[in-house]
Formats: sequence, C-alpha cells, structure tokens
Amino acid sequence: MMISDIQKKIIELKKEKNAVILAHSYQAKEITEIADETGDSYALSVAASRYKDCDAFIMCGVHFMAETVKMLSPDKRVFLANEHAGCPMAEQMDPVMINQIKEKEPDRTVVAYINTTAALKTVCDVCVTSSTAVKICKKINNNKILFIPDCNLGNYVSKQLPDKDIMLLQGGCPVHSAVKLCELEAAKKRYPDALVLVHPECRPEITEAADYVGSTSGIMDFAKKSEYKEFIIGTEISITEHLQYECPEKEFYNLSKEIICPNMKLTTLIDVYKTLQNIDNGNAFEIKMDNELITKAKACIDEMIRLGG
Repeated sequence: MMISDIQKKIIELKKEKNAVILAHSYQAKEITEIADETGDSYALSVAASRYKDCDAFIMCGVHFMAETVKMLSPDKRVFLANEHAGCPMAEQMDPVMINQIKEKEPDRTVVAYINTTAALKTVCDVCVTSSTAVKICKKINNNKILFIPDCNLGNYVSKQLPDKDIMLLQGGCPVHSAVKLCELEAAKKRYPDALVLVHPECRPEITEAADYVGSTSGIMDFAKKSEYKEFIIGTEISITEHLQYECPEKEFYNLSKEIICPNMKLTTLIDVYKTLQNIDNGNAFEIKMDNELITKAKACIDEMIRLGG
C-alpha cells in the first residue's frame, strides 16, 4: 500500500470518527501532512482547546503531550498514537523528590518545564515552555526559583535574568544535551555563511555560540522570516527536513546527525491509522486521568497562561 493510500484512509476515518489529529513538529512529513494541527507541545494543546465539536484527539507525539491536551480538554477523549512514546526528560523526576526539595527550600517558586508528567505538575507552581520561560520567570513575584527538570533551559533562563536566584537540578533532554561544541565548530567551518539556530535544551556552550536560541516554533519562524539563505539547525533533525520543504530557496543543515528523538520516531502513519480504526473497540491507547489529577496538574498550566499573557 502506498503512503498516499494510507493518508487517504486516515482522512476518511478521522471524518467518520469526528477526530482531530495533532502532530508535534518532530513528527515525520507523512504524518504532519494529514494532521489538523502541527506545532510544539503547548501550541498543540491550546489549538486542541479550540475544537469544541470534535469527539476525540489523536496525539502524534509523546505521553506528556497527550496528558496536557487532556487537561485542557477534559471533556474530550484523547488517544496517543503510539503508547510507547514517552519522554525521558519528563520522567526524570517525581513528586516525592521535588517535595523533599521543597521542604528544604520552602521559599522557592517551583517552575516546571511543560515537558513533565501530570503527576509532577501537581507539586509545581507554574509551567513554562521553551518560548515563554524567560518571560514568565521574569514576571514571577519571587526572586528565588526552583527550575525543573531541564538544567540547560534553566541555565539559559538564569543568564537572561541575573537578578533571579534560580536553583537547578541535574536533568534535561538527553538528545539535545548530547550535542558537542566540536560538532558546532565543524558545522560552522563547513558552512561559514550559515546562521546557527539552536534549542535552549542544548548545553550552555552550544547556546552561547549560536546566532539564535529559541523553541522549535521560534527556530522555524526565524528561519522563514530571515533574509539569510543558509542555516545550521540545532534541534531534532526533522525540523531541518520540514524547513527544506517550506523554504526550498534556502539551505538548511543539521548541526549534528545525532539529534534524533527515538520516542518521536516511534509513531508511524500506520499507528495513526490503527488508532482511528480502534477508537471505539478499546484497542486504542486512551489517556485516562481522574478529575482530581486534572485539577491539581492544570493549576500550574493556568498560572502559565496568566503570566504568559
């Protein structure tokens, strides 16, 4: 069966099931082509909340993203296209660990990167995304902050806000943090006219050497609007491919061929097709959250929306 044949079947099924497909920007091209919404984790959740008349959401991403959609649209059924797609960073810390630190540091506001589980969000004060972290931390009426779990993003925020006392823990994205400075230097030597655009989940020496530091959507927007014609992309390599399609007149190069998220790559077009097929028979992976968990976890997201506005 051809890819286009499967895509056609998916489009027919999602109409039949009254479902909306959400695809993270790191998903493959054949998946983003049939998605109703494509973007970063928080953008997808916000977009999902605008679909009042659908019956279900299919998340093509990882588990915490599907949880966030469920929290913002609790009356909808939410399915994860591949049930094994997790996020190592989101699962690095748990509520017990953070509560123990809060007992020792009770005067700190706990800031959670959105790349965290719903359970962990229940013990945090405010959530942030990579694009809003600096803005929200600046607005927090407390100079003492505990930023979790990504120490690289936290370090980037702390450098933008030197007046804040930001406590960091050892955690982060194993894919972005594996990028080496020698790889960046080699890429710049190979492509001397290219701007370097990187994600703040990269290590400090990488972000300090970059021409632009921003979220996935920020990197894509910058590249599209820039007058420059060549770019070295320091985030998941799928973004390089998407930009090549969207801006064929420009050149895009991977900072490292190792920036591949294995969890994002788990989801296939067939996963999406089978999830839609199985929505009504119990064989699709549905996100189940009780009202108490949703209420407690959503509080820090609500605070993010308030401070990020």
